[in-house]
Amino acid sequence: MKALDGIKVLDFTHVQSGPTCTQLLGWFGADVIKVERPHVGDATRKQLVDKPGADSLYFTMLNHNKRSIELDSKNATGKAVLTRLIEESDVLVENFAPGALDRMGFGWEAVHEINPRLIMASIKGFGAGKYADCKVYENVAQCTGGSASTTGFLDGPPLVTGAQIGDSGAGLHLCLGIVTALFQREKTGKGQRVSVAMQDAVLNLVRVKMRDQQRLAVGALKEYSQHGAGIPFGDTTPRAGNDSGGGQPGKILKCKGWEDDPNAYTYFIIQEAVWGNVCDLIGEAAWKTAKGYATLPERLDKLDEIFARIEEWTQTKTKFEVLEACNPLDIPVGPILSMKELAEDEALYATGTMVEVDHPERGAYLSVGCPIKLSASPAEVVRAPLLGEHTEEILRDLGYSNEDINKISASGAIGEKSCV
Repeated sequence: MKALDGIKVLDFTHVQSGPTCTQLLGWFGADVIKVERPHVGDATRKQLVDKPGADSLYFTMLNHNKRSIELDSKNATGKAVLTRLIEESDVLVENFAPGALDRMGFGWEAVHEINPRLIMASIKGFGAGKYADCKVYENVAQCTGGSASTTGFLDGPPLVTGAQIGDSGAGLHLCLGIVTALFQREKTGKGQRVSVAMQDAVLNLVRVKMRDQQRLAVGALKEYSQHGAGIPFGDTTPRAGNDSGGGQPGKILKCKGWEDDPNAYTYFIIQEAVWGNVCDLIGEAAWKTAKGYATLPERLDKLDEIFARIEEWTQTKTKFEVLEACNPLDIPVGPILSMKELAEDEALYATGTMVEVDHPERGAYLSVGCPIKLSASPAEVVRAPLLGEHTEEILRDLGYSNEDINKISASGAIGEKSCV
């Protein structure tokens, strides 16, 4: 038995943010029905195509454990089918542009009247306010949520991160909101609206930078390397390069082979509790008791010097040798792992974090599995559906006969291949 067995999710999402949420629900055991436009489907099916004639990796890696129905919700017959689906579903998830569902006749009030137990979950770019109607993509969310302004180096422009904290970050937040609403429904018997703004999700993920914004009011952020460099702070949280962002100073350092390998680096943290071990490791035992070095507050204005000396040592070893030397001494380090290295990491496959999935159109491909591990109901990754693959099956679940399905198909409400 899966954690969400018996929960039916109506998936009106597309691209990345919404599908991230509904894929998680599917991994947890919910029956996720992806509603797609006939003959078109989710836009990502044909974006960044690497194998002609097959759905893209962009689509397949975000839509595991779902069933697909082709349905024209603007068609009168399609609306009737959608109403039936809403009546029998527990959750409706959407990430349309603001107002799109209302124009279709399926806004919150209408849906709640059809099924008072239904939870309606939405992702938008912004919450209520002057930006509410603005269109948002991943990098826009990163920029408006405070991530870009605090990412990069002090002497360079703002930077976006490769981690999809706007899209996937919003999807993860929405999934938590849905599960919470389902839990509350057990007590009240009623559904409710759940909403997440991409801007809000990004801001939540960079909250430590809002912490630092407030700390600026009482003085310099001494753990930032610019303090040691004598560079004054302005009135807003600065870009901090590869500083750790916490009370334990950290930095990315070169390792052996960095001249030819762009990922021959390690992240090295000078944790106060193991400062002595760090000093012994790099051959600077005198620093353990030397004035200006013995305690963390004394060292904050010398971080560039200290990390430069540590880097002399890390450059004599590969990033994995650094890990092997530091781990027994409880010194926190982390090799910079490339996508290629992660794709070849047997340990990740053993835990289900990386999986190989077989697909009828594209053959086997690699994907990221469920990052959340449940001991009693581990996630099983099922390939993403073909467009409209389950249309007839879903209609039969709703009680439609062969004759009914043929009539629905003839109306143009579903894809022609669904005709029996």
